[in-house]
Amino acid sequence: MRIGLTSVFVDDQEKARRFYTEQLGLQVDTDAPYGPDERWITVVSPEEPGGIQLALHLRDQAAQDFQEANRKVGRPVVSFVTDDCRRDYEQLRAKGVSFISEPTGYPYGGTDAVFEDDCGNLLNLHQD
Repeated sequence: MRIGLTSVFVDDQEKARRFYTEQLGLQVDTDAPYGPDERWITVVSPEEPGGIQLALHLRDQAAQDFQEANRKVGRPVVSFVTDDCRRDYEQLRAKGVSFISEPTGYPYGGTDAVFEDDCGNLLNLHQD
């Protein structure tokens, strides 16, 4: 068994699609109708197009409550792995990504920088 899909909740799917593709550099895997008011949008890493997909689900009130609770305690909902956190931090900032923290080394050995996605989610840029 392996993980194939995870998701984030977003307030606007088109805005999220632009953020995750234009600013983060992910690519759309699927964009299709999914119910009367929602689309099934998944993005993947161009480095692993057959890898784990990230679904951009339209949030409802329960999802918004979950999102706000995570933000309140500063918990990112997704971590993106990089081999150079400082480099990617600088590149993403140049593309207009808003960071909550700059790259910081932690006792467990990793370096993390937390940013937001314009849709209410905290995300993490992680280097081992």
